[in-house]
Amino acid sequence: MSSISHLLESIRDADDGLSLSELLARHPDIARRTAQRWLRRLIDDGRIEAVGEGRARRYRVAIQIPAIGGGEAGKRYPDYIPLSADSQDILAYIDQPVEARKPVGYQREFLESYQPNRTWYLSAPLRRQLWNMGDTRQTELPAGTYGRAILNRLLIDLSWASSQLEGNTYSRLDTRRLIESGRAARGKAAMETQMILNHKSAIELLVENADSVEFNRFTVLNLHSALSENLLPNPADEGRIRQHAVEIGKSVFRPLAVPAMIEELLDLVLAKARQIEDPFEQSFFVLVHLPYLQPFADVNKRTSRLAANLPLIEANLCPLTFLDVSEQAYSRAMLGVYELTRIELLRDLYVWAYERSTQEYLAIKQDLAEPDPLRLAYRDLIKQTIHAVVVQYTEDPLTLIGQALEKQVPDADRDNVRALIIDELRRLHEGVLARYGLRPSEYRQWQSRRAGI
Repeated sequence: MSSISHLLESIRDADDGLSLSELLARHPDIARRTAQRWLRRLIDDGRIEAVGEGRARRYRVAIQIPAIGGGEAGKRYPDYIPLSADSQDILAYIDQPVEARKPVGYQREFLESYQPNRTWYLSAPLRRQLWNMGDTRQTELPAGTYGRAILNRLLIDLSWASSQLEGNTYSRLDTRRLIESGRAARGKAAMETQMILNHKSAIELLVENADSVEFNRFTVLNLHSALSENLLPNPADEGRIRQHAVEIGKSVFRPLAVPAMIEELLDLVLAKARQIEDPFEQSFFVLVHLPYLQPFADVNKRTSRLAANLPLIEANLCPLTFLDVSEQAYSRAMLGVYELTRIELLRDLYVWAYERSTQEYLAIKQDLAEPDPLRLAYRDLIKQTIHAVVVQYTEDPLTLIGQALEKQVPDADRDNVRALIIDELRRLHEGVLARYGLRPSEYRQWQSRRAGI
């Protein structure tokens, strides 16, 4: 089903822009009035522009003209995101020139005053609204069941949307080709390709370990390591607490610079996050406090966006993909947290973004097959056996499978589980290796020698 993001992607991929009739031909499932409404929204947001009149009118990517002084104030905040009066107040402040805003450092009280399950960033009615939007009717199933069912789609959407918020110019189609077949887009910087692949690895880490990961140092450090691999000037900073001062571009906020204090407060952020019982409050708390602390040399916001999905994946709720969230809307919401320790603008954006995500995922819900109960029951055994078959490529695979099943699977299930393992081995490809703890080199070695499967 096409969406506003797909419409924008088609316009981006066309060098000379597209007319309305050309867009409708590419997206026949979109009604003409819906397409016109979405085009007006994209124009209002400054993401595209209309050239020409009548039938000759074409839509193309807008040429960005920097605001005076290089700031964000020259860009209008998207009017399709509903804002409270408090959010309007925040916006009025952060849209002032940097020179007019008061420099401020990290406010420890902002974190320490938060009491899990007593302090609420998201009100009870708002949490109920989010739950109603994201309920997949699978919340009673084992953690991560829904995430695994939609993993292929989630890898593309979240990798693309989160990377776009960092200025990545990959289109959604480019992202899909990279993730599904390993084909890097032509004309793109290596850093952009690496960023997408890092998101893929990090999302797989979350989904495949949803039943065991929690908010602790191990999880957050390894999540950061996956997202920052090969992207930082100093590789030693990958997955390591920040050891030096950093600055936030276009902001008067000055993060902490003392490593011991950063470590102490990161532990406090994670301890409070673990205590929060509501998955949406937990998700939003992490989205606020991880980037506010800036515990890493870089890649803090990316880490927080994926970490914010952990409670949702664990509870089998719809994920938060950040589809159609513009960089200027997100960055200004974060400035409200950085400079004012106020969360209202980010909260309004979170609710809008979550509703947008759920519309996409609940629309494809009917296409999802029910999880195979046998595959679910023997998930760990299947993964371990496939790993063993590939790594021990000189051994007879059927013998290895038989040995594994004899020890751990009752006679009644043995033939069916054997068939599942053989089927997954036949479908094994580079895009799913992390699921089985395999490296590409191991897969290639096995692929060149495999026989009898």
